[in-house]
Amino acid sequence: MKFIGILSLFTLVGTCSTPKYIVKLQNLKDAIVLSDSTIVMQYANSITQNELKTHLYKFTSDDFEGRKVGEPGQKLAANYLKSYYIDEQIKSPLRSTNYYQTIPESFFSNQYKSSENVFAYIESIENPEDIIIISAHLDHLGVNENGKINSGADDDGSGTVALLEMAQAFNLAKLDGYGPKRSILFLHLTAEEIGKRGSEYYTNHPVFPLENTIANLNIDMIGRVDDLHKNKKDYIYLIGDDRLSQELHFISEETNNTFFNIDLDYRYNALNDTNNYYSRSDHYNFALHDIPVIFYFNGEHADYHKETDTPDKINYQLLEKRTKLIFATAWQIANQDHRLAIDAENELLK
Repeated sequence: MKFIGILSLFTLVGTCSTPKYIVKLQNLKDAIVLSDSTIVMQYANSITQNELKTHLYKFTSDDFEGRKVGEPGQKLAANYLKSYYIDEQIKSPLRSTNYYQTIPESFFSNQYKSSENVFAYIESIENPEDIIIISAHLDHLGVNENGKINSGADDDGSGTVALLEMAQAFNLAKLDGYGPKRSILFLHLTAEEIGKRGSEYYTNHPVFPLENTIANLNIDMIGRVDDLHKNKKDYIYLIGDDRLSQELHFISEETNNTFFNIDLDYRYNALNDTNNYYSRSDHYNFALHDIPVIFYFNGEHADYHKETDTPDKINYQLLEKRTKLIFATAWQIANQDHRLAIDAENELLK
């Protein structure tokens, strides 16, 4: 929404909307310089709708029985992700063939069996201790009371396959000598559908210290179009991008304006949003630890949490473009000269 975009500099200021602070914000915005602008799209273009579609049809197939937490179908889905990373020679952060963070049954209620987060890792040589987490949840609702499988193509098959394609793109870049300046953890979270428990477990038991995690880009439903945008489909909702780091907001906008011109819709980022989307997906558990986040979301639709959320209804052209946007944003955070700063530590805002 261009109207929202024009006002974003002022609406994100909130209670700090003094002339002096607005000047500081403008200086911060002007300081954003995109890294490797001619190179990033070379690897972004390795992300294709055909590969996304192939992965999604497999990941949402009946073999995985709706990926309910702790059930055999969810285990098969986790193994599919693990096998992909092994085949692509993308390493585990555990420096072994173990790509799982096992969550014991005792962490859940008696209704759920043990489960696992799945992760893969692109390590930086330059600043390996700095971690960017790109996340999506792998679980869904399983089989409903009528025996129908909830395939969860948009929720969150779309985010899951986006991670696979981005990991492949970052790995290709690294193999060509364009390794990121900061490390990237691709984190497939379980148990989002039962209260964000997989991300809660990860933030309680992080593989890397949380103080080293500089951002979380979380993807939950990016393959469809909601009713508000049926006449203008080239959009994505961004939530949380300015809550902890104005720099992250400006990086996101500059990346989009330079390469994609997607309509960035911030309506659900409003502090008084009655949907409470900011607290409803896995990014929230990172934000609770003062880690800057962006939640990428296409909004709810008629098939949300229904057996009719199937891969034939995904707009793969949009899924590709949105995935490329997230990849390019992560590239900038990973490769800019300085570490992304939260507002309280940003010298340009003091």
